[in-house]
Amino acid sequence: MLNIVLFGPPGAGKGTQSQKLIARYNLVHLSTGDLLRSQITQGTELGLRAKKLMDEGLLVPDEVVIGMIESQLANNTEAAGFIFDGFPRTVPQAQSLDELMVRYDTGVSCMIALEVAEEELVKRLLERGKTSGRPDDQDEAKIRRRVNVYNTETAQVAGYYAEQQKFHALNGIGAIEEIFTQICDIIDQKQVAPSLSDGQQAADEVKA
Repeated sequence: MLNIVLFGPPGAGKGTQSQKLIARYNLVHLSTGDLLRSQITQGTELGLRAKKLMDEGLLVPDEVVIGMIESQLANNTEAAGFIFDGFPRTVPQAQSLDELMVRYDTGVSCMIALEVAEEELVKRLLERGKTSGRPDDQDEAKIRRRVNVYNTETAQVAGYYAEQQKFHALNGIGAIEEIFTQICDIIDQKQVAPSLSDGQQAADEVKA
């Protein structure tokens, strides 16, 4: 099973590249943002809680996110693999993901990070906000807060996967097809999915 963590700050292009990767490798897309927005659209209690946090540029609690991810894994046991778009966002989430995937006899194959300078991110998100309808894409202060959250908390996940020799960084500025080709080159070198022992080792390290 091929399981990819696609990483990067808000506006780095994860959504665009995810769709292309899904088509090429027949992966199931797991985006916590999409899952949460679905709950918001349905007006559920979880959705209302998540909307308040997201509108303020804050992260949703780990237990909520992990629960949604586990539900998706359980509903797609026959999948060729998964692409985690914007998840995990923190080291504890990455540790929980390792433990969770061991229960499904698999593990994370690689983490690919799209790196983009803050000013470019702000420019992209403000432009996206003209059509996305998302309040957090229309307020520069909120955008910078989201980027700061990424830099201070989420970027630490890179170190976690680097220790497992699964981290790969790419320049997220350039032609979409060129960036896609670079991502595919990395993935094609990782076609042998991690064995159970690989995932178990990562989980054991978490518990140690």
